[in-house]
Amino acid sequence: MLISPGHQRFFMTPRDQPLPLYIESIGYNGNQEKVSRTAGYPYYHWLQTVKGAGEFKLSGTSAIVGETSGILLPPNLPHEYARVQNEWETIYITFGGSQCAAIIDSLGLGEADIRQWETDSPLSDYGQHVLSSIGSDQDLSGLEASADMYRFLILLKKHGMTGNRSSISQAVARLAPLLAFMEEHYGDPDIGLEQMACIIGISSRHMNTLFKQSFGITAYSYFILLRIRKAKEMLTGSMELTIKETAARAGFRDASHFVATFRRIEGATPEQFRNLY
Repeated sequence: MLISPGHQRFFMTPRDQPLPLYIESIGYNGNQEKVSRTAGYPYYHWLQTVKGAGEFKLSGTSAIVGETSGILLPPNLPHEYARVQNEWETIYITFGGSQCAAIIDSLGLGEADIRQWETDSPLSDYGQHVLSSIGSDQDLSGLEASADMYRFLILLKKHGMTGNRSSISQAVARLAPLLAFMEEHYGDPDIGLEQMACIIGISSRHMNTLFKQSFGITAYSYFILLRIRKAKEMLTGSMELTIKETAARAGFRDASHFVATFRRIEGATPEQFRNLY
């Protein structure tokens, strides 16, 4: 979605500030000027290159922010930036909220790193989408802008890459054949890490790295959670199944191990869980 050249800036009104997440300002610079903030900015600040490139300096280091890249700064962090080519077009968003810091930390976005993404990523034009929607919608409560901001952070978490690390979306795509295999063979108790790693042709160590990046847990932990989810579906959908039969169908070698694992994860025994439904 294209936006008109020029400098556009939209401020949310004070009534929006009690929201867990709100946009303080958003804008497009068709000719990004040099900026120096010795005391930083009082809100979280996202700066994204639309065209050209700029140099960002903070904490004694510098980095180039080119196309399909941007940087998210925490509040009050001293920084400066300026274009390094004849033109540098940018989009910026500043935002805050009562739960903003907690949301940022939970998504692992707290570090001021350059984040890059693939050309066809939704991140490429999402900022322009938000800017256009704010300019045209009658969002008097600020709720739509708040939802847009949360969606943006999720996209940044999913598609943004730092350094040589792949994005979550890339990691999940790499794991897709194995995830499908797990869905089909969760009932087989003999499946181990080496067999799972062979499905996608990588080492078990690399496989665990991809799982931790994508889901925050190891491949084995993911497989156990999948089995427990399947067991919950059986417990509520097939009332005639015994606990022992459910355990076997869900890939557990014996009922006692199944009950102990289920209680640890769900905080209740399989029988107690079934009685809730």
